[in-house]
Amino acid sequence: MSPEVIGLIGIGLLLVLILLRVSVGLSLFLVGFLGVAWLSDWNVGLSQLGSSAFGTAKNYSLSVIPLFILMGMFMSNTGLGKDLFQAVDKWIGHFRGGLAIATVGASSIFAAISGSSNATTATLAKITIPEMNEYNYKTTFSTAAVAAGGTLGILIPPSVILILYGALTNEPIGPLLIGGLIPGIILTFLFMAMINIQVRLNPSIAPRKNITVPMKEKFVSLKSIWPFLIIFIVSIGGIYFGVFTPSEAGGIGAIGAFFLTLMSKRLNWSKLTASLDESIRLTVMLFLILIGASLFGKFLALSQIPMYLTQTVGTLDVSPYVILAMILLVYFVLGMFMEGIAIMVLTLPIVYPLITQLGFDGLWFGIIMVMVLNIGVLTPPLGLSVYIISGVVKDIPIEKIFKGVIPAVITMIVFTIVLVIFPEIVTFLPAMIK
Repeated sequence: MSPEVIGLIGIGLLLVLILLRVSVGLSLFLVGFLGVAWLSDWNVGLSQLGSSAFGTAKNYSLSVIPLFILMGMFMSNTGLGKDLFQAVDKWIGHFRGGLAIATVGASSIFAAISGSSNATTATLAKITIPEMNEYNYKTTFSTAAVAAGGTLGILIPPSVILILYGALTNEPIGPLLIGGLIPGIILTFLFMAMINIQVRLNPSIAPRKNITVPMKEKFVSLKSIWPFLIIFIVSIGGIYFGVFTPSEAGGIGAIGAFFLTLMSKRLNWSKLTASLDESIRLTVMLFLILIGASLFGKFLALSQIPMYLTQTVGTLDVSPYVILAMILLVYFVLGMFMEGIAIMVLTLPIVYPLITQLGFDGLWFGIIMVMVLNIGVLTPPLGLSVYIISGVVKDIPIEKIFKGVIPAVITMIVFTIVLVIFPEIVTFLPAMIK
């Protein structure tokens, strides 16, 4: 068999293993090792097992991953999420659909610390849905607001998935994180506008909250927000102004989160150990995926599939945007069945060289890809964010939650098209720090 055919068999085997719920990292290890051994030599395959692990683990730039994860764990495990929502609610909760808008606003701020869609969704679902139920919000509407807000967790920096994208493609992590900032802010306001339009068209889904909060109480509530803002401004602002590297920003953010939660008397021994334990587990999982992806990438390079595909596409007499649309459509379909990280490690070794060959900016494509993967966490049959919410709200059929998120999915599709037409929305801030 030719190397290309063996490469296709390897890709198919990897896809099957992932769909069978085998660990993504283990699947990459197994297929990568077998592929390298088959195309070269068993001794070479065994050698690559060690060199891939060491080469990835010693990469200094990847130290940003456990640091930002630890920062998010400190903030999410100490109950600051509830105070954050209550503070935002005091400022905008009296508007039409205000509790749902406050949910999106709190999600955007929480996402700026957690860096995780799952963490943002799980935390806000437990806090906001009971509150909206108390004011007789329609459940499909309230759950949709949480699901939409949760998607901001992998777009607004520090996004763990953007860091992984940088590690897999060698795109600089600092500019990548900055690149997600403006799209994340715009998407936050689009979700708020979407909620307002829905409520104006059908006021019964979100009864108005007729409670006037004194201005003094509003300002007092801001004390719940300032820890998030300080950590975000210092860490992400430091990257933007070139004060320190992403890894240094992660270290400062983690230390800052530790002392802020300690000084506020929210951090006790059990929460500290829980934060450390969750951070270690998640970091090990991500590094296992990165090491496996390195080995799998070497197998694909030996199979010559990326080179063959790039050369073939280069000879096609079609617009690069037609090919881009086809790639994004594939991502959209894959997102219905697979988790975002699995899609990235499976496709990027092939897709990224193709995208750069077509003349598209690799940093810009990272944000576009994250947007499409975000849509996948809201669409059936996988819809991970919807399943997380279903675990919190057990009395509503999951198909009704999927129905409720349709406006959010449409909003995200339209915004993705806007980012394709106007790439400067993504690239102008990173260009200023280069």
